[in-house]
Amino acid sequence: MNNLRIPALFLAGAALVLASPAIAQTTEAGRGFFEDTCGRCHGGDGTGGETGPNIIARVSATPDADLAAYIRTGNPDMGMPPIAVEERQMNQLIGYLRSLVPVMTPGPPVVDRRELKLADGAALAGIVLNEGFTDLQLRGDDGAIHLLRRLSGDRYREVTSQQDWPTYNGNNSANRYTEATQIARENVTRLAPAWSFPLANAQVVENTPLVIEGVMYVSNANEVWALDAGTGREIWHFKRPRTADMRGLAAMGMNRGVAVEGERVFLQTDNAHLLALNKSDGSLLWDVTMADYKQNYSGTAAPMTVGGLVISGVGGGDEGIRGFLAAYAVETGKEVWRFWTIPLPGEPGAETWKGNAILHGAGATWMTGSYDPGLDILYWPVGNPGPDYDGDDRLGDNLYTNSILALNPRTGALLWHYQFTPHDTHDWDAQEPPVLIDTIWEGRERKLLIQANRNGFFYVLDRTDGKLLLAKPFMDKVNWASGVGKDGRPILKELPLTPTGETYVCPAFGGGTNWYSTSYNPGAGLYYFQVMDRCNLFAKRKEEWRPGYPYMSGTARAVPGEVAVKSLRAVDIRTGAIAWDLPQANTRASSSGGVLSTAAGLVFFGENSGHFAAADARTGAVLWSYPTNQGWRASPMTYVFDNTQYIAAAVGQVIMAFAVRE
Repeated sequence: MNNLRIPALFLAGAALVLASPAIAQTTEAGRGFFEDTCGRCHGGDGTGGETGPNIIARVSATPDADLAAYIRTGNPDMGMPPIAVEERQMNQLIGYLRSLVPVMTPGPPVVDRRELKLADGAALAGIVLNEGFTDLQLRGDDGAIHLLRRLSGDRYREVTSQQDWPTYNGNNSANRYTEATQIARENVTRLAPAWSFPLANAQVVENTPLVIEGVMYVSNANEVWALDAGTGREIWHFKRPRTADMRGLAAMGMNRGVAVEGERVFLQTDNAHLLALNKSDGSLLWDVTMADYKQNYSGTAAPMTVGGLVISGVGGGDEGIRGFLAAYAVETGKEVWRFWTIPLPGEPGAETWKGNAILHGAGATWMTGSYDPGLDILYWPVGNPGPDYDGDDRLGDNLYTNSILALNPRTGALLWHYQFTPHDTHDWDAQEPPVLIDTIWEGRERKLLIQANRNGFFYVLDRTDGKLLLAKPFMDKVNWASGVGKDGRPILKELPLTPTGETYVCPAFGGGTNWYSTSYNPGAGLYYFQVMDRCNLFAKRKEEWRPGYPYMSGTARAVPGEVAVKSLRAVDIRTGAIAWDLPQANTRASSSGGVLSTAAGLVFFGENSGHFAAADARTGAVLWSYPTNQGWRASPMTYVFDNTQYIAAAVGQVIMAFAVRE
């Protein structure tokens, strides 16, 4: 089901065009221009031609001024050239386009209602949402979605998932590790594409699909699709128009996923709204404004749910927001608590900011956190301070940027924090996955939080109190600190300015690693993540904060002659030693594919040149790869549907699911 609706204003306008003789003449004049100029591509009635798509839905949803601007500007990337149209002729053309929008007559929508026979002879009645040769999706009279497969004759069997992927990272520990073992080292070479689903008009796809009760939920900027997890067939589709005057990463269409709790699906929009949708049909249940996007706030995060609350952070750190994390009641959308990552002057923590930069101190929170139900503690990573590269007007540690926050999930009260990089001037946020594991540490059971941080160090913390247990570099080039002291603070090195005013610093602004997903395999005792060994030349400059603009106050550029090396690495969490390293081709140095590890001894990852690959969890030997030929911006997940294990990921602008071919 597509939630695109034709605005009543346009329908009324279309009716007037047909009713008024004067407007009818204008419409007829516009017809000739459209047929001569646009008809070859889009057909004389706009429903699609030899080389162009149906444009009726776009016309119906676009205001006159925007439509005129689009016609004059064109879309060269899609093969549409700019068209010079003078004002009178444009009015005639738009009048004709409006006349093409069908006038809807009152009455109930047409539905395909059926009563189907199941394998056991029982009847199942409802509305057919979609179907193919062998599959059918039905919204039953009970309000639930039923996924069916055809048997011989007129009977169906109902199918669902045996193992779900219910959260962004698969579980609230933020560890992409699965106990599913159907795909193993012995048969991984037979892994092949099972189905694919294109995300129409997507630019950058970073989301992780969820699978719950056989239904897959995927997202893009301001859009959600519900799919049959066994075929990829669409069940329903929600879409809200993108915000026209967005800036920053959200303007590129980035969205990392949704959360599901009970009968609701939660989506953060590009302009920092949080929506609740009906899980059965995608209809909007509530909409709350988290922050004012015109103050540089944005929304790209995958929310999470804990204890009847949906919790989400905000983007805009490179644009100088004041970061926060907020919790809302699942049922109503009412805000329950808000934790500000940047204190106001006079509040606790403000003493770590000396200067006026505290007013736009950043500390974004767009990475999904983790949760320990036994301790009842929520853990959330925080972004870098602003401005990014010039710290002269924010002397001090700049709490709570570059930190892990341990919060009471019911009240938002701070229990403890750990700051990885005090007074960061290199954009090394802490928004990497905070993974929770329980294991033996130095002879006794410990509750740990581990993270490969963007600053190039691997950390192990006791998650009960935030005590540092281990910190060790995981990349070859780290020159900003010689280590981390027993007090938990980095031991800084002197990095003098060069004659050009630039400073050579490792890692680069993108970090030794970044937001892409990581995984810990308890059987192997190894932690897997993608590493980028790269340095930059950093320079700072004075810059004033402005709404709608970046707030970097400097630049970082590649070092001439140096070649970046990206690799998949496995780290022994007890020592920080690198167990194995798998270098990758450097054709896509900005690739952001994460990892998934399995109890069957495999590590799945998006390889830098565009392959989807699986390595041996203990040795790093590549056992299988598939050439997707896409730049990776997302991380893989897995689920078991109709007794078959699938591995799925957003590959370019397509969701692809793989399974073992018999």
